[in-house]
Amino acid sequence: MPRTLPLAQALDDHCARLAACIRCELAPGIRPIVSSARAPRAMLVGQAPGKTEMRGGPPFSGRAGVTLFRWFARVGFEERDVRELLYIAAVTRCFPGSHPSGRGDRVPTRAEQERCADWLAEEIAIVRPSVVIPVGRLAIERFLAPAPLSALVGRSHVVTLGERRVAVIPLPHPSGASSWIHAPGHAALVDDALQLIAERLRPPLPIQGAA
Repeated sequence: MPRTLPLAQALDDHCARLAACIRCELAPGIRPIVSSARAPRAMLVGQAPGKTEMRGGPPFSGRAGVTLFRWFARVGFEERDVRELLYIAAVTRCFPGSHPSGRGDRVPTRAEQERCADWLAEEIAIVRPSVVIPVGRLAIERFLAPAPLSALVGRSHVVTLGERRVAVIPLPHPSGASSWIHAPGHAALVDDALQLIAERLRPPLPIQGAA
């Protein structure tokens, strides 16, 4: 769906419709989480909101978000900058509930992912990002073929979304439930990914001598 309205207005309209969605008929009080960015330079796509977001927080406002924004701060972007520069989306938009094991959150079912898929597709059409940052395996596999995270994180992958070529720069899930980052060499891959993202998000330097 091509964007016909100014970006901020198109996102306002989209988020109003998304916030009212009840397709999955989850427990009362569980509603979709929306991004506040209205002039984003790129998109960040997570898996699903957590408990903190369900209680009224913005995307990535829980413990995973603390880690995520600490990563971005290492390359010069504070949380406020990230929330302005990135439209934060997700594979599914509502808190899916806790995992039966009690460790972390339940992974959204395939049916839930499919019911939510057109929200993300519409956002990609509205924002027209040149860069997409999927966070966690579920989001990464929305854009890239399944592969070990060590073969995906730390690199920029070019894919076609609609008719546009887009750079996909994956990050592992920042949740404390994931041990991937603690394996040898994996923290360096995250640093490589963050540097690639920072290069894309920083405004271009002015041409020397330009008025």
